[in-house]
Amino acid sequence: MEATAELKNVALVEKHISLGAKMVPFAGYLMPVTYSGLNDEHATVRNAMGVFDVSHMGEFILKGDNALDLIQRVTSNDASVLTDGKIQYSCLPNDKGGIVDDLLVYRINEKEYMLVVNASNIDKDWNWIKQFNTKNVEMTNLSERTSLLAVQGPKAILALQKLTDVNLSDIPYYAFKIGKFNGVENVVISNTGYTGAGGFEIYFENEVATKMWDAIFEAGAEFGIKPIGLGARDTLRLEMAFCLYGNDIDDTTSPIEAGLGWITKFTKDFTNKAALAEQKAKGVAKKLVGFEMVDRGIPRHDYPIADAAGTIIGKVTSGTQSPTLNKAIGMGYVPTALSKVDSEIFIIIRDKAIKAKVVKTPFK
Repeated sequence: MEATAELKNVALVEKHISLGAKMVPFAGYLMPVTYSGLNDEHATVRNAMGVFDVSHMGEFILKGDNALDLIQRVTSNDASVLTDGKIQYSCLPNDKGGIVDDLLVYRINEKEYMLVVNASNIDKDWNWIKQFNTKNVEMTNLSERTSLLAVQGPKAILALQKLTDVNLSDIPYYAFKIGKFNGVENVVISNTGYTGAGGFEIYFENEVATKMWDAIFEAGAEFGIKPIGLGARDTLRLEMAFCLYGNDIDDTTSPIEAGLGWITKFTKDFTNKAALAEQKAKGVAKKLVGFEMVDRGIPRHDYPIADAAGTIIGKVTSGTQSPTLNKAIGMGYVPTALSKVDSEIFIIIRDKAIKAKVVKTPFK
């Protein structure tokens, strides 16, 4: 398959094609969705290690005396608690009660931060943040020139440690170091990932992407390393009940409804604070829940959710047959009254109401 001109390409696109990946359009990029098969790739990450090319993600640098002030005004979490080398999960609330995007905030130093945003929202997020930049914060969009590999799984640390003098065991979860990796200076090594399997995310310039990929695969060969596509990334994050922007959260869902009250801190001023504080105080009409199928059937994105009387009460935001748990699981918004664990709901699959129940997340 040839790289497609209409779509943007990550630096490693030819590598994925040569490895036999099934390539699909995703967020404006041509991306690998599977290599050896979804279940095999999923199990590889849970049990050993796998590498995701997530270079389509966006990276912004915010720099200057007022960088933190700008971040505080546009994000829901309290970034003032960050120290150098720490990372925070947050979101950009819009002015209508929804979410512009969810993102990671990296504190490089007191006056410099990196924001990591979703690929499909790079331009939207940039323009949103820019309109609040009234105090001359220097904003740089590094997205087009930055590659990002997520090396995930319990064996990832053993392989990656061969390639750097940075002690990876000294990097706690949601922290990072900038150092030399595979002979390349200024590489961001971050103890993050969206799989729940542990591992690191490595940021570097596009020019060294092939060199980095090849070195990581050589270092991981003894641990059964494999390339992993976006398909398994989705099933892995769903087992952890991590929200996917565009599915589980979007411009119309509030962080309170989505169970993201823990990243919504009312100790500072930020976009739409008053409305979200009122939601938190008074409660919300609907909530994002995890559910598993009781009767046979696989829930899929946008399938209707009904109550026992057959009334449509919501829709599935994410759903799959969990490779690890060997059961069908999903997430969706339901009325608050039906959000308690063990509440009975029904997923409409091919015009039939199939029984499901609300469960605690992450899924077990």
